[in-house]
Amino acid sequence: MDIYQKALELHKEAHGKIEVISRAKITTKEDLAVYYSPGVAEPCRVIEKDPEQAYQLTRKNNLVAVITDGSAVLGLGDIGPAASMPVMEGKCALFKEFADVDAFPICLDTQDTDEIVRTIQLISKSFGGINLEDISAPRCFEIERRLKEVCDIPIFHDDQHGTAIVVAAALLNAIKVTGKSMGDLQIVINGAGAAGIAIAKHLIKMNFGNITLCDINGIISAEDPHLTSAQKEMLAVTNQDEKTGLLKDALIDADVFIGVSRPNLVTPEMVQSMNNGIIFALANPVPEIMPDIALEAGASVVGTGRSDFSNQINNVLVFPGLFKGALAARATAITNEMKIAASHAIASMIPDEELASDNIIVSPLNKEVAGVVAKAVADAVVE
Repeated sequence: MDIYQKALELHKEAHGKIEVISRAKITTKEDLAVYYSPGVAEPCRVIEKDPEQAYQLTRKNNLVAVITDGSAVLGLGDIGPAASMPVMEGKCALFKEFADVDAFPICLDTQDTDEIVRTIQLISKSFGGINLEDISAPRCFEIERRLKEVCDIPIFHDDQHGTAIVVAAALLNAIKVTGKSMGDLQIVINGAGAAGIAIAKHLIKMNFGNITLCDINGIISAEDPHLTSAQKEMLAVTNQDEKTGLLKDALIDADVFIGVSRPNLVTPEMVQSMNNGIIFALANPVPEIMPDIALEAGASVVGTGRSDFSNQINNVLVFPGLFKGALAARATAITNEMKIAASHAIASMIPDEELASDNIIVSPLNKEVAGVVAKAVADAVVE
């Protein structure tokens, strides 16, 4: 039985992956009076006077909304809200399993930016944080930006920032293995959408080196007439050498390739043209180049998004702990400092003496990661 058939049967058997469990045991009349009417009136009155008390008197202190419009789901594309529900349930299950954070899936039947922003704003008082998921670019940029302006809780688009944080964590360890120098790297990112641009911004904030962004038309440069507004903004901080041409041209003498694009775009010849290249081929399920081919061509370190190869670079290392820390510290936003702290925390999970070309990133199944990330993020909030 292949993995897809097995998943279908297990989903049918389970009727979904999450459920609501009551934290209150209601077995007597007194229980009913305390937890509901008339006793519940008193916490309501307290919160009315001081809305911050909701964090003490309700589950808001540990509740995250996982919200999508179904427009960019996994590798499936625009499949709509109903079909995206299994993914959102899965995300919620990971929140609970890895960080004991309660998360609720909300799939919106609209792709209108104004409607999405307004809807999330209107429900935001019920939650301690909002995890935006699988919303297509460039709308996702504006949705996140506008929500940060009108909401007083953390707003986090995982496809952008979760990917950026875990990529940076893996890269921190990869440069230790290869002996490359922080700040001097020539990095090529293929895929200049939400994830690619977020990765570029995060790596620049951490001062890894020069970033060259590429998309389907080649190197992002001022000469490209097809640029989106988000890509145009990146021209000021990327491609400092003002390169032009295709992906193969960008990869000549590059130290790092990060792919968030499409399968089989990188050839052995491209890898051979790199400088002892670090390859993060993250397209799923088929990466930009298969690990065995990249290693045979001379890559020094190879990571993918897949669990059947070494160095799986997976967002589950990020979002459970990041939200756990943000909620614990009562953060009102996710800042660059929090994201950088999360990257360093994930990287630290492998001691330097255990680092190797096939061991640069901790297993996504390691449940100690969320606690380490949560502490680092909470400390960053306090600082």
